[in-house]
Amino acid sequence: MTIFSIIGLASLLSGFLSGMVGIGGGIIMAPILIFLPAWIGLPPLSMKVVAGLTITQGLIGCLLGTIHHKKFNFVSGRLLAYMGIPIFLMSFIGGYLSNLVSNALLLILFATLALAAAILIFISVKGDSENPDVHQLKFKRSRAVMASAGVGLLGGMVGQGGSFILIPLMTSYVQIPTRIAIGSNLAIVTLAASAGFLGKAISGQIEWWFTVPILISTIPATYIGSLVSKQVSFVWLKRILAVLIGFAAVRIWISILWA
Repeated sequence: MTIFSIIGLASLLSGFLSGMVGIGGGIIMAPILIFLPAWIGLPPLSMKVVAGLTITQGLIGCLLGTIHHKKFNFVSGRLLAYMGIPIFLMSFIGGYLSNLVSNALLLILFATLALAAAILIFISVKGDSENPDVHQLKFKRSRAVMASAGVGLLGGMVGQGGSFILIPLMTSYVQIPTRIAIGSNLAIVTLAASAGFLGKAISGQIEWWFTVPILISTIPATYIGSLVSKQVSFVWLKRILAVLIGFAAVRIWISILWA
């Protein structure tokens, strides 16, 4: 197995998850790229390279996922406006202020919030269904802004996207139907990921040759994942999200304790 095949495998899994449950693939891709090369005797990838590849895959996966879920009428332009702009701005502010607060404390708070999110995903949403009408969507704008701003600020401070926390907040706190939350979250994360991608690209933090397997794997995987998402019950999508969010929380806790 080569580095290219490892990147392709990680992108395949991450792209599928982006299309199916609407989260960025970083929670799967980053651990694979960090640990798998060393386990099989290959030179390890630096954290700088891993971060660049992860955000590249996240941008491609979320953008394609948005396009596919838009075809299903599960992407709300109003949600994107009310949540995309705050998370974009607050992610920038959080990144700028990150050196003022202990990183360990922030990670503990973020990991705790992730565990809570795994539980919040099961809170019932009024009017949740297999085919919610995005044109009839009603939500409290203040809650949408607060949820995205909070996740953006904390995520920016700890260097995490936070999309796996945003979906449970959208369903439980903002009361958005599951399928619309998944589709709209992809659009929101695309906006946030584009800023991070541009920053890393301009500063030379992306190994462009390594992005080839990302493109080859992510494009079909995201399409397949979106088709599977449409066929799977939203109840099962919630369960899958809970498992993935719990995995992300455990991974963060391990990084805290290991440090």
